[in-house]
Amino acid sequence: MNKFLKNVALYVLLIVIAVSIFNTFVHPQEKHSEITYSDFISQVDKKNVSSVTMVDQSISGKLKDGTEFATYAPAHDTTLLPKLTDNNVTITAKPPEQPSWWMSLLSSLLPIVILVIVWFWIMNQTQGGGGRVMSFGKSRAKMTGEGQVHVNFDDVAGEDEAKEELSEVVDFLKNPGRYTAIGAKIPKGVLLVGPPGTGKTLLARAVAGEARVPFFSISGSDFVEMFVGVGASRVRDLFAQAKKNAPCIVFIDEIDAVGRQRGSGLGGGHDEREQTLNQLLVEMDGFGSNEGIITIAATNRPDILDPALLRPGRFDRRVVVGRPDLRGRLAILRVHARNKPLEADVDLNTIAKKIPGFTGADIANLLNEAALLAARQNRKTISMADLEEASEKVSYGPERKSHKVSDEERKLTAYHESGHAIMATLLPDADPVHKVTIIPRGQAGGYTMMLPREERSFITKSHLLAQLRVALGGRCAEKIIFDEISSGASGDLQQVTGILRKMIMEWGMSDRLGPMIFGEHQEQIFLGKQLGSERNYGETVATIIDEEMHKYLNEALNDTMQMLTDNIEVLHAMAKALMEVETINHHQVENLFKYHSIYSPDEQPAPASEDSPLPPVPGDGENPLYSL
Repeated sequence: MNKFLKNVALYVLLIVIAVSIFNTFVHPQEKHSEITYSDFISQVDKKNVSSVTMVDQSISGKLKDGTEFATYAPAHDTTLLPKLTDNNVTITAKPPEQPSWWMSLLSSLLPIVILVIVWFWIMNQTQGGGGRVMSFGKSRAKMTGEGQVHVNFDDVAGEDEAKEELSEVVDFLKNPGRYTAIGAKIPKGVLLVGPPGTGKTLLARAVAGEARVPFFSISGSDFVEMFVGVGASRVRDLFAQAKKNAPCIVFIDEIDAVGRQRGSGLGGGHDEREQTLNQLLVEMDGFGSNEGIITIAATNRPDILDPALLRPGRFDRRVVVGRPDLRGRLAILRVHARNKPLEADVDLNTIAKKIPGFTGADIANLLNEAALLAARQNRKTISMADLEEASEKVSYGPERKSHKVSDEERKLTAYHESGHAIMATLLPDADPVHKVTIIPRGQAGGYTMMLPREERSFITKSHLLAQLRVALGGRCAEKIIFDEISSGASGDLQQVTGILRKMIMEWGMSDRLGPMIFGEHQEQIFLGKQLGSERNYGETVATIIDEEMHKYLNEALNDTMQMLTDNIEVLHAMAKALMEVETINHHQVENLFKYHSIYSPDEQPAPASEDSPLPPVPGDGENPLYSL
């Protein structure tokens, strides 16, 4: 803002000076004292006027005492000349003074010059915050000097394989002779691929910090302009700067903005983008040589990139930066917790198990939310309860404590969630229960959180069948207790339908259909969305698919109804406990199965407060959510 005001003030000052000079030369200041025409006639009558000079109706002259004067005669005054002659006044007549040729030229060109200056100023303001007008083709990459990137691999956690791949790049930049001596060539380009928030940009900065070389960073969208050829010019300028600072790293974030596949998709062609991409391809591996320049790019859409960009010699190494596993999440939690005061009861391992699928950015946000919760209560340290609350708030939304729920709805929710929890406890292939609550959070009126015993890469058929029964537990509990069903199980039914369809059509788990996949998904690279599914099977197979889905569903429904009926006392006891304390943990669920109470015989009931009915008990694993 200060720079903008300085620019405005400078241009205004230049315009004022130019106008002043113009007025000075075109209208020079007179040295005579101004008098009225009546006084002039009076002086003539008194014979005090010695001489006059007349230019049109402008009169200047000198009195006999030496005083100079100036006045202006009215038009068509025919008595003035005879009166001057009669009083022996010396009369000199001159034509109007004409400005010089250069002043005429200046007066005609000055408005144009002012308009050009104003146009230049407007163009400056529209080019990236005051950039030079003639620098359209200059690269906007930000250069960080050697050793000025203060991020290293210790600041990146949960991506050990990616760091190992990139460590070769660092080693080459530090010791290139070791590789060139045996004829090895380091990859010219490294493409970082992964979902948003997994740390692709942070990894690129860590490479620059470890190698201690200049680091050029730019976004793919900075190349694309409304003028054709500007992006290609910026690519040339970027690599020209990189050559002067080699060895160095050029980092292009969101490269899919400029590297999309040419000549296909619903989006059609784009001359500016295609020219920019062509220039980037040539700079990375063309006739010229870019020794010592390593290009690192990041994208979460590798499927839409042009094949020429991914071939060996350009981005010939692809590093997948995926979502971290349990160990990775724990390492990321420790990195982000280094500068935060944690209480002794904090168990980061439990938090890591509660947040499957979280990226590094999600985990950083989780710890920040926990710190905000502690600061809101004027505490100096972060407790385990803060982290538990923050993890659920980030995953499912804040608690709706002010939401008024009738007793009938609370009772329905309590039995619904109890049905989920009982089925999860009874089935050995299901994930164990971590927490059951009927406190509304986000869009859910209540939920049952389950944490698996260990991280999974594959899902077995027995586990999927157990998930079906757990998902149906809420609806079956409503049917048994109230002889009625509600709309609260809509999310559960969507999950059931999705599991059944994938089991039979995508994972080949049907005995009648065998190991085959039915239906091929159609996607468009420029939309990035699934447009539809091709039906590559006939009516007979479609009938069998429906029959298989209903077979698995009916078996799961009958088993769930039978198991809940056999454990009706536990169902009543758990629903009653939820009505009283609203939230129970896995230890209390075990007590309900053994003693039909949340307390064991050797435990004493503790008074529950409104904000925290029961202290949280650490659980383990992942967290499927069954909500009402």
